[in-house]
Amino acid sequence: MNALQYATSPYLLQHRNNPVNWYPWTDDALKLAVLQNKLLIISIGYSACHWCHVMEHESFEDEAVAEVMNLHFVSIKIDREERPDIDQIYMNAAMLLNGQGGWPLNVIALPDGKPIYAGTYFPKQQWMQLLDYFALLYKKEPQKLIEQAAQITNGVHKFDTIPLNTKEQNINSQLQEIAWQHWRIKIDYEWGGAKGAPKFMMPNNYEYLLRYVKQSENKDVANALKITLKKMAFGGLYDVVGGGFARYSVDAFWKIPHFEKMLYDNGQLLSVYAQAYQLTKRPLYKSVIEKTVDWMIAEMTDSSGGLYASLDADSERMEGKYYCWTYAELQHILREDFSFFCDVYHIEEKGNFEHGLNVLFRTEDHEYFMDKYNIDNAAFQQKLTGIHQVLLEERKKKIRPATDDKILTEWNAIAIKGLCDAYKALGDIRYLQKAETVGNFILQYCKKDDYRLDRNFKNGQSSINGFLADYAFFIEALLHLHQVTLQEKYLTEALHFTEYVLEHFYNKTNGMFYITSDLDPPLITRSSDNSDNVIPSANSTMTKNLLLLSKYFDKSEYEQMSWTQLNNVLESAVKTPMYYSNWLNVLDMHLHLNSELVIIGKDAVAFAKKINANFLPNVLITGSCKESRLPLCMDRYNSDKTLFYLCRNKACDLPEEDIQAILNKLR
Repeated sequence: MNALQYATSPYLLQHRNNPVNWYPWTDDALKLAVLQNKLLIISIGYSACHWCHVMEHESFEDEAVAEVMNLHFVSIKIDREERPDIDQIYMNAAMLLNGQGGWPLNVIALPDGKPIYAGTYFPKQQWMQLLDYFALLYKKEPQKLIEQAAQITNGVHKFDTIPLNTKEQNINSQLQEIAWQHWRIKIDYEWGGAKGAPKFMMPNNYEYLLRYVKQSENKDVANALKITLKKMAFGGLYDVVGGGFARYSVDAFWKIPHFEKMLYDNGQLLSVYAQAYQLTKRPLYKSVIEKTVDWMIAEMTDSSGGLYASLDADSERMEGKYYCWTYAELQHILREDFSFFCDVYHIEEKGNFEHGLNVLFRTEDHEYFMDKYNIDNAAFQQKLTGIHQVLLEERKKKIRPATDDKILTEWNAIAIKGLCDAYKALGDIRYLQKAETVGNFILQYCKKDDYRLDRNFKNGQSSINGFLADYAFFIEALLHLHQVTLQEKYLTEALHFTEYVLEHFYNKTNGMFYITSDLDPPLITRSSDNSDNVIPSANSTMTKNLLLLSKYFDKSEYEQMSWTQLNNVLESAVKTPMYYSNWLNVLDMHLHLNSELVIIGKDAVAFAKKINANFLPNVLITGSCKESRLPLCMDRYNSDKTLFYLCRNKACDLPEEDIQAILNKLR
């Protein structure tokens, strides 16, 4: 065994028996490289990553490869999910060198950590050639590599540095229309999402477009959303048997996924489908919400109350085997329902995937099958539900993919928001109970007395100081918990965590936030994250939090901070909206978030549930069932009745008792 045997990360533990003399990222490993004057190999991945497994089997389990790595390099393995700060630095290096990145991410660096080369997956022969080349070059011409590393490091430092924009811009709804004109040409109107392959789900894109369609009533936006959400739910990346979405599709049709299931994707997609259901009441969206939450509860929940990080893509060293079926298997299991099922999900005798396996992939709407089989919608849905249940029971007999059972604060917070949104949409109390359980887990196990957060929890312990994303998404989750429970404690906790962020992460030069705390040991550069990807940037999320907290606590300085940060990225957000969609959420809020609804009285929570069932993205909801010292609630409690106060631009209407009258005003 190598030094990874003492890690808690499932990804690192997967490599503990490699003949490569791996180290985790520690001061001791870095000092060893300096002491022995050896180049570093920094190999970054995550436990559910298919190509990470492939490279391990081909190279890192190979004795000849290990001999070269151990002789000439100090090799460090990093779980990108535990250390996003390190991952971002070296991913930026890969982007600078190659114009693209991905995982596994393999970096060759000087002993001080400055990168000289970065790439992704390498076949064994190519990896060996690369190692020999850099080992020889470092021995014969070290100065050449030192100069190269200095140039790359300087580029990495500049990569995501945003200067303070001192030019105040006039914001108006026209900016949203300009952003849409840039966006619309990138949309696949036949299959949804962005044109081309591979197809990644970008949940925050859809959250913004839901806000935008609410404001603009743009039919093209509504059509793009409808196609995208339907095709994703029909595609092979959605597990129609057990619930939950895989990470992305390798094709342009959402058909064949990489089968790993990530908590962060599914937490965000809960929010998307919940908000879409609030807006349209389409039954398909309701089904997706219900199955995704059921999967989260059944397969991703730890006894501590937290949620696991992911499920692997592979089982029995084969990608997707757990989720796919052979023709003969289905024929034996389904019997008289077999032909119907093959018709719905494009099952082929030779398989529609690899190794004779079939991915469940649907293209036709229910009306097509109702007409073909002369049944009504209820009968069609009941038939499918019954088959799915039979297959779920059969699937339980298979060998499951491995679970990455570390618990990450950031991803759990994303799931809390998704569960709150699901509760708003469907009113199922289990969803709220689950959201509160996960929130209380973070407060109990990851929060310290001074409001410092730990990022991870595994085997009863947490060990990594939290990053900006952990704070940003948990603050957002606390705000959502307040909106559905009206409990004051969630708001005050959000405020205290924000004060901690401002003390330890704030960049006074440009008004943005660093990824890492000022308490963390320094890396080769101190990065920020600014663009939104499959997960929104922590900076855009913090900017949104500041704007909301400015209204909850009447803190004008927070609103100004939020505006400064938005102003820094506004030009990029309008020109490349798909990669700044959460910043566009902030823009939309600055433009349209001008209503506060205070619900106060003994029945406040019950009334809040009815209000929250509607899609009201630009209404700030607060209240209390008792006397409260929150600025918006103070001196408004009446023990005899529950009252609604609708406020706009710091002026409030007379209190109302009629919920329907309030809903009419809000709509």
